[in-house]
Amino acid sequence: MHEWALAEAVISAVSEIAEREKLKEVLKVELGVGELQQVDSSIVEFALAQLKTGKLKKAKFEIKIIGAELKCRVCDNMWAFKKKELDQDVMEAIHFIPEIAHSYIKCPKCGSPDFDITKGRGMYIENVSGVK
Repeated sequence: MHEWALAEAVISAVSEIAEREKLKEVLKVELGVGELQQVDSSIVEFALAQLKTGKLKKAKFEIKIIGAELKCRVCDNMWAFKKKELDQDVMEAIHFIPEIAHSYIKCPKCGSPDFDITKGRGMYIENVSGVK
């Protein structure tokens, strides 16, 4: 499952941060997950709870969903995109082949399919706090 692989990567990265920052214990980890990432945050939370050990044993993981924002390359219009605007099959196709998003999503101002995704993709660590 892709959520477990993401959780393992988070645990590894947070462990490295804890070592680099000389933390004795990690208390809180804030994660950002892009709306378009197609991640089940409840599975990620469960996986993190199962995988945390050592300095991370008491860590609380907070996951914040980052909304998708798109910018038209033709007219520079920026708009918030909600994945619920597309059906599940289309979203799954976009998840596996992001480039096909341009076949289904158009700028609401000029109708162009030429846009950049400026927010709402990926998963990243926003903050790690703990005891030195």
